[in-house]
Amino acid sequence: MTPSPARFELAHMAHAELFTPDLEGSLWFFTQLLGMRETGRQQGSVYLRCYEDPYHHSLKLTEHDRPGLGVVGWRTTSSESQERRAAALDKAGVGKGWTKGDLGVGRTFAFESPDGHQMELVWDVEKYTAPPELRSRILTRRSRRPLQGLPPRRLDHVNLMASDVTTQKELFETVLGFGTRERVIDAAHGGTEIGAWMSVNVLGHEMAIMLDQTGSRGRLHHLAFWYGVPQHNTDAAELCREYGIQIEAGPDVHGITQGAFLYVFEPGGNRIELFGNSGILQFEPDYETVTWDLADFDTGLAIGGATLPVETYFVYGTPAAAGQDKLLAGWQDRALV
Repeated sequence: MTPSPARFELAHMAHAELFTPDLEGSLWFFTQLLGMRETGRQQGSVYLRCYEDPYHHSLKLTEHDRPGLGVVGWRTTSSESQERRAAALDKAGVGKGWTKGDLGVGRTFAFESPDGHQMELVWDVEKYTAPPELRSRILTRRSRRPLQGLPPRRLDHVNLMASDVTTQKELFETVLGFGTRERVIDAAHGGTEIGAWMSVNVLGHEMAIMLDQTGSRGRLHHLAFWYGVPQHNTDAAELCREYGIQIEAGPDVHGITQGAFLYVFEPGGNRIELFGNSGILQFEPDYETVTWDLADFDTGLAIGGATLPVETYFVYGTPAAAGQDKLLAGWQDRALV
């Protein structure tokens, strides 16, 4: 593929915000079950980080009447890159202007995806320095591995639901330099793109886009956190069973990205993926996008044959579409019988 002129202007996903109607329940899930540490509170939001996340926080939990995605922050490779990409986003008609930033984050440039997902470009960040009692003897680690819960190492990726995958994908390719590593098309119905997995670095994907079959716009499918050890997904599944966290699917391994997955619902209603390995790392500068057809999608979903329930996985996102609050509750009730 021909590299976009915007390539290497973005470094990685720096942070993400989740809305939750059950702040205390969500906070319990991320701190007690997953062992993330709190780094601050401000105006109804709690800031958290995994023990190898490099910055002040990677997750912001904000109290809200409905679950869903707040703002996703992408760190640029320089202040000049931030300015150039901001100008390009304005030219594309999706820029929303400069903001004064947030706790641990300097000024940002706000924008939205073609589907309405709220995002920002970040350069100035507060790099995390552990207090003496949390300093690790492993000098490449930002803080000690927590004793609480089964802690993931870092924030990994976000999966967005969109009413039009191609439009969303092409903006991120041309304006922000994302490369599309894999995609799924429905050849039987005109070759419509129903999924794309994209990255700005060597990771198999830092953002995925799935077709929202309800026709809704701007919803979240899931936010993912990285363990790096597939066994931890099995351990996490045991903890979820023990402590009443609903498992949707897994543990297993996707054919797409070859990522080891476990999908669960945190108490606020958002889907969380626990990502048990690195998946594919893409080092080729001239790689070609791999295209899957919907007819061959079973291996793409789960190499080991795990069932991803159609009544939730392919239609449920946050905030829930009309009638989906009851759909998820009903599915959870059935699963617990």
